[in-house]
Amino acid sequence: MSSVDSSGDGGKWLDAHYDPVAGLYTFSSCVDLADLSGDRESQLVVGDLGTGSSGMKLKVYRGTVLISENTLLDLPAGLVAFFMDLHEPRIPAVAVASGPCIYVYKNLRPYFKFTLPSLDINPLEQDVWQQVREGQIDPMMLKEMLESIRKKADIPLSVRSLRFLSLDADEVDEFVQLHKQQPIRRQAVITCIGTLKKSTADEDGISCLVIGTESNNVFVLDPEAFTILRKMSLPAVPTMMDVTGQFDVEFRITVACRNGSIYILRRESEQPKYCIELSSHPVGLVRVGKNVVVGCTDESLQGFTQKGKKLWKIILPAPITTMAAMDLPTRGLQAVLLGLANCQVQLYREKNLLSTIKTPDTVTSICFGRYGREDGTLLMTTKGGGLIVKILKRTAVFDDRDSTPGPPLAQSVRLNVPKKTKLYVDQTLRERENGLDMHRAFHMDLSRIRLAAARAYVKALESSLTPMSSNLSEPLKMNAVVQGLGPSFKLTLNIQNTASCRPVMNLAISFLYDDNLYRIRNPYMRIPLLVPGLIYPVETFVECTSDKGVSDIIKVFVLHKEKSSPLLTAHINMPVSEGLMLS
Repeated sequence: MSSVDSSGDGGKWLDAHYDPVAGLYTFSSCVDLADLSGDRESQLVVGDLGTGSSGMKLKVYRGTVLISENTLLDLPAGLVAFFMDLHEPRIPAVAVASGPCIYVYKNLRPYFKFTLPSLDINPLEQDVWQQVREGQIDPMMLKEMLESIRKKADIPLSVRSLRFLSLDADEVDEFVQLHKQQPIRRQAVITCIGTLKKSTADEDGISCLVIGTESNNVFVLDPEAFTILRKMSLPAVPTMMDVTGQFDVEFRITVACRNGSIYILRRESEQPKYCIELSSHPVGLVRVGKNVVVGCTDESLQGFTQKGKKLWKIILPAPITTMAAMDLPTRGLQAVLLGLANCQVQLYREKNLLSTIKTPDTVTSICFGRYGREDGTLLMTTKGGGLIVKILKRTAVFDDRDSTPGPPLAQSVRLNVPKKTKLYVDQTLRERENGLDMHRAFHMDLSRIRLAAARAYVKALESSLTPMSSNLSEPLKMNAVVQGLGPSFKLTLNIQNTASCRPVMNLAISFLYDDNLYRIRNPYMRIPLLVPGLIYPVETFVECTSDKGVSDIIKVFVLHKEKSSPLLTAHINMPVSEGLMLS
């Protein structure tokens, strides 16, 4: 046993075991946890892929020790533990999907083998093999006819014909002599497997097997007689599935297919109820509560409702290698575990990253649940065949940290909206009954406001009350700055010619004010030629002559020598003179 570098997980996980040479080559669909001995200690059940062509085995681990091994005849596509009867003690069976068969093991021994029913054979394919059997055509002619049938026929060719078409020219004669007398069979192949409670949702309730096949079908099998209870069709080949509910009451099967879409099957229909179209192919499918979380090949993690509405999407730092659900009812925690190609395992609750675990190798399968007597155990296998076991600390606390830009987490918290009062209900009824009149009154008031604003704007243009000139021949802009505490103020007028290339000349500035309050040193000033783009400050001094502590408006007019109306008008609100008040 050796330790694993778990830096980055925030100290939430204990390193229980790491065996880099365990020799386990498997995926998450071929891993499960079950109490196979009836002593309330769960064991790890693994469908080992071996080398891919040999060495496939069903392995069972208790703690860190391999306690059982059974040889499998073909590559396992999936593995589940389920209760198939009500016998005591309550020990589950193990079902291994492999090729067209399901191998059921009880007490770690072979118990039953179920084979899927054969599929329909293409009649044209059957005819050409019959002609070969009778010597009417040679192998090369057979190859040409099978190629033609494969391109045009609705029913796919059998495995025998497909294998024959892949052979080289020097191998076809031997193959035909070996197989021409044998009948043609087209067998469905299992792609994924799951369990569905039959009538009760109890943890040790009887469960049905749910299998997906290469023939675009989903079958529900009876756990006792192993007969087909339900057959449902899909538009494409299923690759992953998640099952919830009870067969006798209501169930929902969420299936990810090879065409890049996710379909939702329900009890009342043999066809998909809803369809979720993804931007890229799914590599993982997990149900969290009432939502579906999907990992895709474009390094994204997406959340959907049961009806296919997209809730959120986040981009991951590396491609996903495997996915699994993390359900810890004692803490009310439901999350998703992601194995990434950068040797990390990330834990997400919705789109929020809760924890990151660094691993010594790329993780290929993840399983979380009760192992031994520990409820929060995380088991992982690596690409190199290693086995990693981690235990969640009882003191671990997960905080939601939104790793994506966007609205803060608090925005999704529902507001405590008060109950409807009688006044609110009465007002709602009044608006419902007098909606047309209220709408007309609103538009009438809006029209009056627009008319008043238009009149004020026209008046300002006509009297040159705006700080910018409306005359295109002398486009000017002016702002005023008053400095000082009083009784003497410095008044600075900044004038700018906003024309592109034409200067403005023959301008003057005049002031209009109350003689009893103010005295201006230069009430009339000439302005020099204004070059476009430059700001010209014009300064003068204003003296307050009143000691009553009042202020007034001083009007500033920018005049042209040849025009009677001012080009610009500015109203300056003078401050109260503090100098006279202090004296």
